[in-house]
Amino acid sequence: MNSYLCKLTGGVALGLMTVGAAAPALAQDYPHDTVTLITHSRAGGGTDVFLREMTKYLGEYLGADFVVENVRGGSGAKAMAELAQSPADGSKFYGTTPTFINTSLLSNPEYTYEDLAGVANVFLDPQVVYVRAESPYENLTQVVEAATADPGSVVFGVTTPGSLDRQVMEKFKALTGVTSPVITHDGGGELLISVLNGTAALGIGEIQELDAQLEAGEVRLITTYTAERLEGFPDVPTAQEQGIDLVVNKFRGIAGPAGLPDEIFEAWETALQEVLEDEAFKEWYSAQALVPAFMPHEEYDAFLEDFAADQQAFFVEYGIIE
Repeated sequence: MNSYLCKLTGGVALGLMTVGAAAPALAQDYPHDTVTLITHSRAGGGTDVFLREMTKYLGEYLGADFVVENVRGGSGAKAMAELAQSPADGSKFYGTTPTFINTSLLSNPEYTYEDLAGVANVFLDPQVVYVRAESPYENLTQVVEAATADPGSVVFGVTTPGSLDRQVMEKFKALTGVTSPVITHDGGGELLISVLNGTAALGIGEIQELDAQLEAGEVRLITTYTAERLEGFPDVPTAQEQGIDLVVNKFRGIAGPAGLPDEIFEAWETALQEVLEDEAFKEWYSAQALVPAFMPHEEYDAFLEDFAADQQAFFVEYGIIE
């Protein structure tokens, strides 16, 4: 149940092999003093946190200051439109996740992923299932048992309709036969609120979105959608260990407007490889269970096309689109 992960894993191996061999940074040659990175997520959402943390270190290697903007609306449609209409000069980029592909396929927006250029992939982001501290559920097996006995007693929470976690929930329901209701949210922050106030019994998210609440003991992880248990959470079982054959990792990368010159791609590829080796940044992303998965422009563009084809097939199979 991890079709696109297999493709990305091949890119991961190549990416990790090349990180240590990066050429000297092109910082002094970058054509802009300030670069804007936009995200469709709200402040505190997974992509927002990833971009803000990475840009603390990336500027040293790219030779530019960064501004992160939250461009909300249409599950990424508004952010894609803004980027697609921006100059292809290296001044504005977008933090990518599967959402921008899914929204392109599901919502038929004016501008889609095809109007953008994949710059590079940076991370794989393991997906986890979490509950509030007071929840009776200790693992996914208990959730399935409760939802099977009384479907209405368990409300599942996900982010946007076009998000990867929404897709994960469809696969989960198909594998388990669960028919409980699923509620969507504008982003990970809103989903977290629903879990904390009891509107949703559980949520699907990423570690960096939950960091403060995990630290405060307000939420607990009950399952990971990973092939192996997460190093930082060795007591949390995987879905596969509980008989649910589902492994999912969200990709996190960078896209720019179509038509970017080669020197911009090269500058970003070099800077991203170097920032992944930065010890301070490495300490942060390791604590968040993010897996370095660098993939350069041409490979990333090809990967996105393959991923979009897989998603199209999934949506047709599940009757989401015709």
